Amino acid sequence: MEQKHLGLRFDGDTHYKLKYIAEYEGRSINKQVLHLIHKCIREFEKENGIIEVAEDAR
Repeated sequence: MEQKHLGLRFDGDTHYKLKYIAEYEGRSINKQVLHLIHKCIREFEKENGIIEVAEDAR
């Protein structure tokens, strides 16, 4: 699967707190953000049904 890039901008406090939590949980900031995104998707799909991904969107 092709990797996609997403640039994010954070204020200093948010960056510090995200880094703190990531380190506490043994993840990099990138892995922590992916973890949170996947958690959000799971919760959404649990309530609203599976999101089908078109072949051309991959």
